[in-house]
Amino acid sequence: MSKKIHPLTLPAIALSLMTVISAVAGLNVALPSIARDLGATQTQLTWIVDAYTVIFAGLLLLSGALSDRFGRRNGLVFGLIIYLSVAAFGLVVNSVGNLILLRAIMGIGAAFIMPSTLSVITASFPPEDRSRAVGVWVGVAGGGAFIGLFGSAFLMRYYSWHSFFAMNMVLAILGLIGALTVVPNSADTTGKKLDVSGGLISIVLVGGLVYGIIEGAEIGWTSTQALIGFLLTVISLPAFIIVEFRKEAPLLDPRLFANRGFSMGTLSILLQFFGQFGFIFVGLQFLQFVYGFTPWQAVLRLMVVPLIVLPMSRVAGVLSKKIPQKYLGSFGLSFLAMGMYVFSTMSLTFSYVHFWSGLALFGFGMALASTPATTAITNSLPAEKQGVASAVNDVSREVGSALGIAIVGAILNSTYRSGMAESLKGLPTALAEKVSHSISFTSMQAPAGMETQFADLRQKAFESFQHGTSLSMRMIMWVAIATAITIFTFAPKKVHEVN
Repeated sequence: MSKKIHPLTLPAIALSLMTVISAVAGLNVALPSIARDLGATQTQLTWIVDAYTVIFAGLLLLSGALSDRFGRRNGLVFGLIIYLSVAAFGLVVNSVGNLILLRAIMGIGAAFIMPSTLSVITASFPPEDRSRAVGVWVGVAGGGAFIGLFGSAFLMRYYSWHSFFAMNMVLAILGLIGALTVVPNSADTTGKKLDVSGGLISIVLVGGLVYGIIEGAEIGWTSTQALIGFLLTVISLPAFIIVEFRKEAPLLDPRLFANRGFSMGTLSILLQFFGQFGFIFVGLQFLQFVYGFTPWQAVLRLMVVPLIVLPMSRVAGVLSKKIPQKYLGSFGLSFLAMGMYVFSTMSLTFSYVHFWSGLALFGFGMALASTPATTAITNSLPAEKQGVASAVNDVSREVGSALGIAIVGAILNSTYRSGMAESLKGLPTALAEKVSHSISFTSMQAPAGMETQFADLRQKAFESFQHGTSLSMRMIMWVAIATAITIFTFAPKKVHEVN
């Protein structure tokens, strides 16, 4: 007979997960205020956001293995304590360098929290409740970014950008109370030696890839920084595979990817978060720059997503017991692709029906695709390795997010600059520089004597930005379609089939 789970265990896990997920996207709303207050450059703003992602993604596999070894609840508590402590310092941070450092340390806490939440579910919940619990986890993981955006935007209506860290603190405190009181502990009791070398190489592998993507999107794909990141990835990938093949108890056995459920689940998660964060990156800018909404107004128009994802993820949890990823997952990705198509056809005049139709399709697709993909990954490994399974799931999310932002951003930037190239001729050098680098110039007052020309520049900028948005959304659409076809073709025909 399986051990009964406390009814508050799942809410406690959800709060802990929300602590991490809300911080991934929530700080984006505060970046303009941080720039004004601390004098941060655009590159510094990028690292305020991405220092968190690089450390988070790089540590996930090792932190998942450590939680397996020393206790999954212990890993969760450890991560929450780090998170809470750092957030407290965030309330008084007053320099860009210290803020970047705090975000990096928060990434360490997040790397222990996120895999622990999912591995507690898969290792402790009885089989009859597991799919439902995974559905709740997926709902929070999918909708948490939007809830984080909402919370940050709401607080900044009344307080400074430091209030973002107050939100982190409250969530971490609630999660910590729950972890200490109602979350069961479990661990790998096989006594196998911890794969430290594999863990260290995985940090270089994932961290190098994410670093290269971030720097490539920010300062150029052939820049020294980007090339160093990609070189580290090229060197560490075969090194990781060789080391893992030789280990008696590898951190991540490469042979697992021969399991169709595991590999297709990983691919699906990667694509879903590629699309989600690529859309958030472009969508928030489009709503503010083109439609002229404030951050609060822009975030409110995105809140349809969690209202769809959270309940539909629970429905998907039930459906995934009977319908395999092959069908349910590919069906969900098809809806995600349709949502991207709708976004690609947005006009320069905001339409609630058009925009929310795209959000509904996107949210519905995310909810249906995420649960069977996550379940396929976690069911591919034995109970004692659920921390690693959870970490692979989370690494897929973080790498997918970084890829989405980087590639979508590259398409948007190149299309915008190409569209504005002809209009720059004859402009004063300083103005041409501003116009070519960002659409944010459209909020400037027209220079004296250039009112008509400046109005034409603004209109051309909106059109170029719209064209870049359309191309980037269609790119996500085609990738989603290709992934749906791949999963329909290669994913197992049975629910939870393990090869």
